[in-house]
Amino acid sequence: MSIRIVPESERTPGVDHIEPVLLPQAATPYGRRAARLRTLAEGHPMADYLSWAADLADAQQAVSQAASLPEAEVTTLADRVRGQAYAPLHSEHWQRSAHWQAQLDSLLEKVAPLPTMQSAPVRQALESLRTADSAQRDAWADALLAGLRGDEPGSAVPEAGAAQLLWGALSVYWRQLASSLPGAGVAELGEHRHLCPVCGHAPVGSLILDGSRAGLRYLQCSLCESQWHVVRTKCTNCDGTGALDYWCLDDAQASVRAESCGDCDSYLKGFYLQADRALDPVADDLATLALDAEMDAKGLARSGVNPLMLP
Repeated sequence: MSIRIVPESERTPGVDHIEPVLLPQAATPYGRRAARLRTLAEGHPMADYLSWAADLADAQQAVSQAASLPEAEVTTLADRVRGQAYAPLHSEHWQRSAHWQAQLDSLLEKVAPLPTMQSAPVRQALESLRTADSAQRDAWADALLAGLRGDEPGSAVPEAGAAQLLWGALSVYWRQLASSLPGAGVAELGEHRHLCPVCGHAPVGSLILDGSRAGLRYLQCSLCESQWHVVRTKCTNCDGTGALDYWCLDDAQASVRAESCGDCDSYLKGFYLQADRALDPVADDLATLALDAEMDAKGLARSGVNPLMLP
């Protein structure tokens, strides 16, 4: 990986410096995401699922606001940055504190009474997560994170319907960790920027920014929601430059497009904020699965990960 996270004192920005990494801000995006999901649900064939995801995002917002990262855990982050500059919060190596399980308890409590959570599979998943002991929950979390990284998840895979709820708590936890990192990104010569330089997970998609960073492309992590810069002339999966194509469902000015690579036969969705500033990669990805179907029909494999699409 060619982006390191280093202490702020080691960063040397220059004129028109492009930040290699944008760590998530302390203010949480979940309320905005929930509103976007509800807007997208209006008249959508997947309206029920988008509404379910909106309720989950609202619960994430409440959980994140109710309990910040424990100070004892925050103090360990500086040593972590100094000791492991590459993916200092890598989910395979980071020792999770009990904070994430407290967040899971809070999340389950908030979603349990909601009308969108009353289907039999969801109620069964809620009950399993509520009654599991801490060791079982940790085993499920390990398996889920391994699967999301593309590693072998082992035998402790959570039952259907539980994965999104587990991810809901884990993502809040990792976002709090990433937003508390006392460091900054440093770009180095090299390739392979296809994974998050903070936690090692795949992107949910890429954002083409507007404003002072107009036209720059940042990939957004599917776990900690950090964003990292990748030049637009390269494939986000294999770094190839010679066989890139762009696809959309309606017109060339569409706010959501798929970038495909003929070298590795993969694609990743891009979200163009200049076309629609209300875009949210997680929400708008769910609402544009018809584009994924078109890419699948062309024999292209999705390189991004949206945990809300897990079974």
